[in-house]
Amino acid sequence: MFHIDFSAPVSIHFVGIGGISMSALAELLHRQGFRVSGSDLKSTPLTERLRSLGITICYTQQAENITKELSVIVYTAAVHSDNPELVRARELGLPVLERKDLLGQIMQQYRYVAGVSGTHGKTTTTSMLSLMLMEGNLDPTILVGGVLDSIGGNLHMGSSSYLVAEACEYCNSFLSFYPSDAIILNIEEDHLDFFHDLEDIRRSFRKYAELLPPHGTLVINGDIDRLSELTKDLPAHTVTYGICDTVKDLTAYDYAAADISFDANGFGSYDCYENGTLLGRVFLKVIGRHNISNSLAAAALARAYGVSFEAIAAAAAKYTGTHRRFEYKGSANGVRVYDDYAHHPSEISTTLRAARVCVTGTQKLWCVYQPHTFSRTKAFLHEFAESLSLADVVVLADIYSASREKDPGDISSADIAALLKEKGNKVYHFHSFEEIKKFLSENCQTDDLLITMGAGDIVSVAESLIQG
Repeated sequence: MFHIDFSAPVSIHFVGIGGISMSALAELLHRQGFRVSGSDLKSTPLTERLRSLGITICYTQQAENITKELSVIVYTAAVHSDNPELVRARELGLPVLERKDLLGQIMQQYRYVAGVSGTHGKTTTTSMLSLMLMEGNLDPTILVGGVLDSIGGNLHMGSSSYLVAEACEYCNSFLSFYPSDAIILNIEEDHLDFFHDLEDIRRSFRKYAELLPPHGTLVINGDIDRLSELTKDLPAHTVTYGICDTVKDLTAYDYAAADISFDANGFGSYDCYENGTLLGRVFLKVIGRHNISNSLAAAALARAYGVSFEAIAAAAAKYTGTHRRFEYKGSANGVRVYDDYAHHPSEISTTLRAARVCVTGTQKLWCVYQPHTFSRTKAFLHEFAESLSLADVVVLADIYSASREKDPGDISSADIAALLKEKGNKVYHFHSFEEIKKFLSENCQTDDLLITMGAGDIVSVAESLIQG
């Protein structure tokens, strides 16, 4: 594997530079003096930000983009081996480096590296932890898988020896990382185009936990099934967290949330306990029980870094969400429009249950869902129907066509629609975003709540509705 000498910046080219992680890495290296270029298939706000910094970006991926003057080519797991830029790089004998390996090498430049992992909630928890460390004057470098307004994007270049980053399990990417400390939020079946089953996923998370050094801290959800299999004999110190519905459960976790309540906006608050001792009350500006859990995980690791509870509570109260995580987009003819990145049945259920708090009387909860990857849709077909049934009306787009898989021809959004109809739900399936927008404009009523949902480009429907 090619190893970058960060003291001697070279020319580096990113294949797929517009990705949420790749764009942050590209900007980080650019700010460290590297000569950065890249390619992607279309212009986005992320690529335009990079261009404004002076980074050269080509909106075609072709062999001509790769020259002998380049020192290393970076790509992601989503880029196929027959990509013309990768093919040309290998013909020229240029070193190629996968995104996960680059991030791992960057991590080695920091003393304290917090890797936030889990099937769901990584971006939100990474954002919350980042704000807590900033409030505690630790000024970490931050790499987050979303746009966080408080840092002006998906990257913050800190001045300290702390780094906070998401640690994704897909393709075992996180096993190439060098965390000193970690959070494991949850472990569920997902990415079954790579993993064999849940047991395979659990083995990967165990290997991730084993990466931590003896002086490190693992913060882990105390409600994960067969927890001891993941934590037994680890060299690092293990800290559990969880939500307590009764006072007698307070000692079940090292960090506990109790006396939970929600205000009229659906924002949660809770009493935070550390080893059975009340630290104080935390007030959130984001909705749902899941975000109470996310904030508690972040608080636990922030405490391990010596951050005061006062700073933690202040940061939690300032966090208003990350783009594409139940993000309020605006109003369209009196309809409240949100967007969410949920693309797994558990995430969909969590978001819709949280949104239900904001819907009263005759108001309807609309979910406009775009499935992401054929393999995930097929593996969780019945679970998708069950989770989507929590909405009053479901509108389905076709499976995201730009996903990393080819259409196998045996699964489509129509299969989800058929199951929803069997359950008696109102469901509609359209093949184009224009049809979806027209239907929503004609049928949504004032004060209804509409969520566009999915990991693809369905957010453009929400934005189009707002623009009119």
